[in-house]
Amino acid sequence: MVDAAAPSPAPDAARAPQSRAPQGRAPMSRGALAWALYEWGRNPYVIICTIYVFAPYLAAQVIGDPIEGQAQIAGLNKWAGLAIALFAPFVGAAADRAGRRKIPLGIITGFMAACIALLWFVQPGGGVLPEGAWFPLLLVIGMAFPLTEALHNAMLAGATTPRLVPHVSGLGLALGNAASVLMLIFVLYFLALPGNVDWAFIPAAPAFGLDPATFEPQRFVALLCAGWLIAFTLPMLLWTADTARGMSWIQAGREGMGAVVATLRKIHRERPDIVRFLAARMLYADGKTAILISGGVYAAGMMGWGFIEMVIYGIALSVVAVFGGFVGGWLDAWVGPKRAIQIEIGFTTLSLVSMASFQRDTMFWIFKPSLEPIWAFPYFQTLPEIAYFFVVSVIAIFITAAYASSRTLMTRMAPKEMIGELFGIYALAGTATVWMGPLLVDTMTRWAQANAPAWALQIGFGSIVVLLIGGFAILWDVKEPAPET
Repeated sequence: MVDAAAPSPAPDAARAPQSRAPQGRAPMSRGALAWALYEWGRNPYVIICTIYVFAPYLAAQVIGDPIEGQAQIAGLNKWAGLAIALFAPFVGAAADRAGRRKIPLGIITGFMAACIALLWFVQPGGGVLPEGAWFPLLLVIGMAFPLTEALHNAMLAGATTPRLVPHVSGLGLALGNAASVLMLIFVLYFLALPGNVDWAFIPAAPAFGLDPATFEPQRFVALLCAGWLIAFTLPMLLWTADTARGMSWIQAGREGMGAVVATLRKIHRERPDIVRFLAARMLYADGKTAILISGGVYAAGMMGWGFIEMVIYGIALSVVAVFGGFVGGWLDAWVGPKRAIQIEIGFTTLSLVSMASFQRDTMFWIFKPSLEPIWAFPYFQTLPEIAYFFVVSVIAIFITAAYASSRTLMTRMAPKEMIGELFGIYALAGTATVWMGPLLVDTMTRWAQANAPAWALQIGFGSIVVLLIGGFAILWDVKEPAPET
């Protein structure tokens, strides 16, 4: 049911004659576009704060030690992941059955944006906030983010027509990625490069009078992401349809979890290959997620990259990752989605091991090449830096490809009459072990810090390979159905 407070569809769309372009799609409504814009507003926080800008600043400047920084940030993600594993299945199962989602989504988003904005005050040695205030702030944000995702996803069916659901969903993902790249470019041009390069087309000083001496440009990205999130949440709250009535959240959660348990029991009896695939995906997907959330801190600590290098690094990898979708589709068509996933896990594993073999002056553990600049560009000048960049580009492509191939395999394996339920479990399974990767990185980094400090970053980050190998091994026995003809 459409929210009574939501405006009606645009008059032009309402008057569109039925005979017009009978084979084409109807235009997206304002509410559907507003639903997709929420992704445009929310996703940049993950790329900019969690991976490429704020987290490396936190490790290098606030915590003050790359090894301790990797361990502490992995520990933070471990606790957030455990909390997500406990409550996300409840929220995900309840969201499709509950009443209004827009009000709780708006409240949680506003609270999350306030916590993101407070990261502006996180400075070396404390200041306005106590020295360790970043930990509870990021923990709350880490728990709130999947809540917003579950509630937002549950609104999709009511935001548009069934025929347009996949197109609106795809638009949201595309907008989220595009916004992240555009914001990284903004950060590079207005915050990172000014004052550091003497190029005529670059401003002489960071925008808004920010002071690099107190790390204001790095901290400002928190305010930028918070404001961006609020600005593009408002259209969704104003125009996207919401369910007017429904069961209580407690009843919805009880019935939703009951349905999940019943479905799991049914597929365990009748479709054990689906259970094995979901178990495999939990492991390898958690490994890939751990690479993403720890990769920025690891690169900054291992290669010694600063603010500018990390922003350029983030822009390049975000663009390169787009090709992963095409690679996944090509592999699916060539060898089938199961073999495609195995190939993608294999390349991810090899790339991860290669990443762990680099240092500023070393490649593949023992090769120490000349560190003379290879080109005139002032960044990524040495052979280890360029080679590392290439290896990480490979891993970005195959991580994205594996996400695409996994969806394809789930579609092929799921019985048509259960596909909706199984994709719900598929999504929930992605949260059940999200804590395992950060736990490995935290534990192994601290162990190596005490026993092999020269290799602590590599051992901690490289331990993620255990999850990739585990997922690969379980997937080996999964029987892939023949494609429909």
